[in-house]
Amino acid sequence: MGTEIDRLLEEQVKKWETSKERRKSKEEAPRPVITVAREPGSIVTDLVQRIAQELKLDIIDAKIIHEVAKSVRMSEKVVSYLDEKTRSILDNWILYLRTTRFLLADEYVRHLTKVIGAIGEQGGAIIIGRGANLILPPEETLRVRFIAPMETKMRNIMRGFSLTEEDAKQRIFLKDAERRDSVKKNFKVDIEDPANYDLIINTGFLETENIVGIIKSALKLKSIPSRRKSDVNLPLAK
Repeated sequence: MGTEIDRLLEEQVKKWETSKERRKSKEEAPRPVITVAREPGSIVTDLVQRIAQELKLDIIDAKIIHEVAKSVRMSEKVVSYLDEKTRSILDNWILYLRTTRFLLADEYVRHLTKVIGAIGEQGGAIIIGRGANLILPPEETLRVRFIAPMETKMRNIMRGFSLTEEDAKQRIFLKDAERRDSVKKNFKVDIEDPANYDLIINTGFLETENIVGIIKSALKLKSIPSRRKSDVNLPLAK
């Protein structure tokens, strides 16, 4: 697993380097960041891939973030890619989170916050899970949650994992409990609280094309600043 994560991280860093050079030469404008939270089975991989293709974004999987956050070496590598000014702003933002929104006493959560914050600074990404919607500044992020009727979720799980109906139902309940408990433990909030999302989309009644269209429209309507937060003075808790 470690070798594979190292390889994926190296590939991502190369993309960031290329994107950074393009922005310097004004060939590429800052790209948005979308966070994705989802009920187990509410979406299929093709949906996220389609959104990424349409918007030219990288997909940052929850497993990759988890493995990077567990490793001090890899976590620091992601953060060290930021320039000094941006790194300082990220540190300020993390301090703001720790003193106003939730206590990041756990070492893993501190690394997780830095990793997701650094990815958010790079822009141009869809970040799946790991509480990214709670970590990144809401004014600079489109925060999406996908839900679906149980029938839809079971159908997706059965097809995706070749499971029986009963096994699919158990997997949904188990994964849902794991995600709910993780968010509650790490961020002290309810994963279902609608205040933590900009869009809640029921995939059971919409085609992929419609969902992609909704997300593209939401990005335009939310008026996410073109400047990253490295150009903005963040509030700090007293």
